[in-house]
Amino acid sequence: MYTHFYGLTEKPFDVTSNPKYLFLPTSHREALAALVYGIQERRGIMVIVGEVGTGKTTLLRAAMEQLEETTRFAHIFYTNTDFPEQLKMVAEELKISSPAMRVSEAKLFSRLKEFAEFQAKKNQNVAILIDEAQNLDFQTLENYRLLSNIESKSGKLVQIVFSGQPELETKLKDHRLRQLEQRISLRRYLAPLTREETRGYIAHRLEIAGGEGIFSDECLELIWEYSGGIPRKINMLCDNALLIGYGLEQKKITAEIIREARDDLTRSPFTDEPIITNEAPRPGTAISLAQPNGIVREVISLKN
Repeated sequence: MYTHFYGLTEKPFDVTSNPKYLFLPTSHREALAALVYGIQERRGIMVIVGEVGTGKTTLLRAAMEQLEETTRFAHIFYTNTDFPEQLKMVAEELKISSPAMRVSEAKLFSRLKEFAEFQAKKNQNVAILIDEAQNLDFQTLENYRLLSNIESKSGKLVQIVFSGQPELETKLKDHRLRQLEQRISLRRYLAPLTREETRGYIAHRLEIAGGEGIFSDECLELIWEYSGGIPRKINMLCDNALLIGYGLEQKKITAEIIREARDDLTRSPFTDEPIITNEAPRPGTAISLAQPNGIVREVISLKN
């Protein structure tokens, strides 16, 4: 809609995960490298943790893209099911079963084992990537641990990646999952973007879409403050700002437009209270953004 007005080839701030727009700040770069290494070296169970909107799904898809020639993937993103249903989804994605087939859980497990052994003989890997893993119940998590027992002398034959929000960490520390906790070979954290990373992120996406210089320095500062460095929130703010600018026929986004975009996303005409979501705290509140190194960065987000 607004792409031609700004001279863009496509919408640069779509909220859909797209590895084409992959931007790798420090924590994301380290996590992707660890993920690729862990799958290649058959490290077994791995965990990726990040807040809502920090780019976990994009990271998983980037890993799949890098390893597509050597690894067969099952990417599970619907986790509000029990383990037998998820095992069926895994088998269907790996093409060792189909929805029309009625196969027992034990038979599916056996087929997966045979398939992983066959792939290993060809020096190929098998990996199960589980998005939104914080939704998994304790029994399902324990069953995935048992699934990770498929191995040979050379290492684990099925690599399992749990990707989820911080609640996943809390769940994994439960005493009932102590055996699973001990099996985690790699654990990485996705931190919110810093001020400079936010600027780089926006510039990176605009460059890919064929644009530059649309947002002023003041705009970039406000976007970082309002978003708390969360990529999905940055995308939503920028996309709404471009739409508002298009409606006003302004090719340069101003601070006023960013504030209007923020208000459109966080305020309702039917109530005096701001719309509260997991990504948008109350105006003027301080958010403590914990970094993987233990440093806590405080940002004033959604200012009046």
